[in-house]
Amino acid sequence: MASLRFFNVQLLAVILVCVTSNAALANILIQIDKPTQTMTVSVDGQVRYRWRVSTGATDYSTPIGSYTAFRMEVMHYSKEWDNAGMPHSIFFTKRGHAIHGSNHPGLGTTVSHGCVRLSLPNAVTLYDLVHANGMTTTKVVVRGPDPPGVTVPSKPPRQGRVRSRQRRPFFRFR
Repeated sequence: MASLRFFNVQLLAVILVCVTSNAALANILIQIDKPTQTMTVSVDGQVRYRWRVSTGATDYSTPIGSYTAFRMEVMHYSKEWDNAGMPHSIFFTKRGHAIHGSNHPGLGTTVSHGCVRLSLPNAVTLYDLVHANGMTTTKVVVRGPDPPGVTVPSKPPRQGRVRSRQRRPFFRFR
């Protein structure tokens, strides 16, 4: 009987440790406002960051709603969009919508294929914050109508071409 009581006390101690350690995790709220193309990140109700983002272009609207982050990848390559790189991805819909870094032009306008793009440094900051606190405590809320007008998805920035040096024949004059 004494061993059963000792076991119950140990079990209670383990449960208390688990409950208190979960309480230490911060609640993260990521709000995406489509009309203003901004993201506001709050931790435990306190605004920590406000950044410009790009949401879906015409015919690629980022879906409105409330979601829980469920998958993170340091570097994801989209099978749907020509193996496009999506650094520091935080996925929030089963259809593949994510928040991720981008160096595409047009940040602050609707130029994505439905994901939420933000600058590369801000994507690292957000990814690290969510990774440290857990996806289950991270809520993503997308709200508002798409801004008026017709927009098209941007293309990746052009990398500078490296020109090969042309060889000139060597002529000797006598």
